[in-house]
Amino acid sequence: MSPASGLVIAVPRGALMRDSLDLIDALGIDTSEVRGNDRKLLFEDVGIVTMRPSDVATYVEAGAADIGITGKDVLTEQADREVYELLDLQYGRCVMVLATRAGEDPAAEALRRLGVVRVATKYYKTAQAYFEATGRQAEIVEVKGSVELAPLTGLVEAIVDLTATGTTLRENDLVIREELFVSTARLIANPVAHKLKASAIDDVLERLRAG
Repeated sequence: MSPASGLVIAVPRGALMRDSLDLIDALGIDTSEVRGNDRKLLFEDVGIVTMRPSDVATYVEAGAADIGITGKDVLTEQADREVYELLDLQYGRCVMVLATRAGEDPAAEALRRLGVVRVATKYYKTAQAYFEATGRQAEIVEVKGSVELAPLTGLVEAIVDLTATGTTLRENDLVIREELFVSTARLIANPVAHKLKASAIDDVLERLRAG
C-alpha cells in the first residue's frame, strides 16, 4: 500500500516535472507510466494528474486533487486561491526580477520624468502588488509571449519576469535591477482534504521532511 494511498496528486508538467516525479517515487509510488507517456494526463492507478504549473492551484482548490506541487511564483500570482502551502520542496529555484535594458536605467528615468513606469509581465498581480508595496506608480502591460521583447520595441521601460540563470535576459541586452523574491517548488493541499485526509497528508509530509 503506497504511503500516499487515497490521495490524488497534481503534478506540474515542464521544468518541475522530473524532480516532482523523483519526489513521488521516493514516497513509494511508481511513476514509470507517467514518465513514459507524454500525452496522457490522468493516471488513476497511482493517483496522479498532470497539468501546467499555473493550473495546479486551481485543481487543488477545487478538490480535483488533494495535494499538488507548483512554484512559489504561481502561488504569489494566485494569492487568492484557497489552498494551504505545506512545504518548501527546495528545487526548481528561480528568481522573480525587475529588469530593463542595459545602461542608464530607463525605469528609474521614467519614474523621475513622468512619475509612472510601464512594465510588461506575465505576472500581472505580482507586478502590481510589488509596485504598490514599494510606493511607485506603474502601468502594467500583460503579455503572453516572450516578455523580453517588450522593452526592446519600446512598448515598456521594464519587465517583471521569472529567471533561472539570467541567460535569456543577457542575450536580449537586459539587466536585473531588482529581485522581488526567490521561487521554488511548493507542496500545497486542499483545505478540506487537509482535514479529512490528515493522516495520509501528514505521512507524506513526514516522509518528505525526513528524505
